Amino acid sequence: MRSLYLRIWLTVVAALALFGVISGWMVQQHLDRERVRTEGMVQERLAAWGDLLERSLPGPQAPAAEQTAALRDWAIRLRMPMALHDAQGQRIGASEAYLRREAEGQRGFPIRLDDGRTLWVLRPGIRQPPRAGPGEPGPARPPPWLAWRLLPDGMGLLLLLGLLFAGVAAGAWPVVRRLTRRLEALQRGVETFGQGQFSHRVAEEGRDEVAALAASFNRAAGRIEGLLRSHQSLLANASHELRSPLARLKMALSLLEETDPSQRAALRREIDANIAELDALVDEVLLSSRLDAGNGLGQTAPVDLLVLAAEEAARAGAGAQGQALTVPGDERLLRRAVRNLVENARRYGGEAVEVHTLQMAGLAQLRVCDRGPGVPEVYRERIFEPFFRLPGHAEREGGVGLGLALVRQIAERHGGSVRCEPREGGGSCFVLALPMA
Repeated sequence: MRSLYLRIWLTVVAALALFGVISGWMVQQHLDRERVRTEGMVQERLAAWGDLLERSLPGPQAPAAEQTAALRDWAIRLRMPMALHDAQGQRIGASEAYLRREAEGQRGFPIRLDDGRTLWVLRPGIRQPPRAGPGEPGPARPPPWLAWRLLPDGMGLLLLLGLLFAGVAAGAWPVVRRLTRRLEALQRGVETFGQGQFSHRVAEEGRDEVAALAASFNRAAGRIEGLLRSHQSLLANASHELRSPLARLKMALSLLEETDPSQRAALRREIDANIAELDALVDEVLLSSRLDAGNGLGQTAPVDLLVLAAEEAARAGAGAQGQALTVPGDERLLRRAVRNLVENARRYGGEAVEVHTLQMAGLAQLRVCDRGPGVPEVYRERIFEPFFRLPGHAEREGGVGLGLALVRQIAERHGGSVRCEPREGGGSCFVLALPMA
């Protein structure tokens, strides 16, 4: 059976049916025990009355009329319909109540007397409703909701259990069907997404586990769609950026044999520079792809941010100062982020590069400031997009526009952020904020 809603519904119905059968069996056992106990009490009482009547009734040799008169007298005294048969089973006499109830189809209990006769008595306490005479209203009937009380022992209970079973089965069906219908809608959404419609999302209805599953799918779908778009953009931009150094490298190699030996050294330096640019571009593209896929963050360990900043600043001929702050993270990635910020400041801001570390609002902040032309407010967010460069800067300073994008990716992988602020007196400050250890 493939339909989940049928399996759930049948499970509920089967559990309810099992419960009803066990409950009915237990109640029936209880009723049987009560019936046996009641029958035993009645038999004991009738046997005691039989002994009393045997001593009180005339003997079997007495005339039948005398035996019948005595029998009817005792039937009136005991308020118990009775009949008397001889040893051959022939009726000697009976009370009027016994004859009337015998005509209604009731049978009595036989009590064997020591003299061979048999005394038949009807169970005491059983009363039939009086028959209505001509033109008289019949006995009042119970209301319909109490009609089950007139059924034989156990049948009324079984009827109630059957009605309960049918009611629960009918009520469980729409609940189970609604739940599985939402699962089916989620399945169709996943299949649609798998067919290439990456913008497709499923409805998040309710507040239960199915709604949480739908929300998780939508978040995962958004993440996948973003990764695909990012990779498509990355691939398109990377292929575009690769053309320039490859074209220059191809031209330099074609001119290498024809160039004067005195100028070959400069041409080889040009070739080395183009190869280094290609290597840096490939390295940054690969790192950006790994960070997008969530595989770039290595083993986390405490990292001294001030020491890291001082080493990278010294590498670029600048200095670093501030507070000694420890942050948890991948030292290799954090070093790459600091290096990109320092090199970006040196490329666009000249020699006046300052690096500071400080603690603010519970976060460790690394500030890299320069005295360059600054970043216009409209571009302060866009400069962190892959392959984006300020107009006119690509021709003067070079670069491929992935450095700051990598800084943002590394910061986000560590639970932090990066932003660009204007510096008082001119220039820009790039602020890397990371959670402290």
